[in-house]
Amino acid sequence: MSETPFVVGLTGGIGSGKSAVADLFAARGALMVDTDQIAHQLTAPGGAAMDAIRQAFGNGVVAADGALNRAAMRALAFEDPDARKRLEAILHPMIRAESERLCLAATTSYVMLVVPLLIESGTYRQRVRRLCVVDCPEEVQVARVMQRSGLEERQVRAIMAAQASRAERLAAADDVIDNGGSYEQLAAQVERLHAAYLQLAAKAGAV
Repeated sequence: MSETPFVVGLTGGIGSGKSAVADLFAARGALMVDTDQIAHQLTAPGGAAMDAIRQAFGNGVVAADGALNRAAMRALAFEDPDARKRLEAILHPMIRAESERLCLAATTSYVMLVVPLLIESGTYRQRVRRLCVVDCPEEVQVARVMQRSGLEERQVRAIMAAQASRAERLAAADDVIDNGGSYEQLAAQVERLHAAYLQLAAKAGAV
């Protein structure tokens, strides 16, 4: 057996429905390693990144419970573009290290590494055997994000413009899940890919 787990990268633009897809794969037994969840754990009360964040930015970005005050951090990053880079310089190496540790500790047939900005973050592409992109029309993305977050259309489109384009994601994909239809159609696509990933992982493990 190969000691390195078979890792599938899962990504998609904001509002594409990555969480719904991840839940469907998890229900079929895949281990989910979600970089957003890791980031939240690192910046929670007592999180491993909070001392470095406090030293870098001061107590103004730390909430009363010791967690990252996201609104204050956003305001600071808006005023000072370098603040976001300094925050990423603290968080990204910690996220990479923890996601790698979780992947290596996996006992499931395969691991799904969920990275919202996987296309934009070059190093993650080298860590996955397959890249699965959740795709839907841009109008659907905008409508979903507006509904769930209360943002205006121009704000949603600004977020989308800062991410890789739909064409760039599709060009990088090994597998594409179309999340523009019904939940039943989505589940059927996940079922097919889950079976394919089990086969690929078994072949890789036999090498």
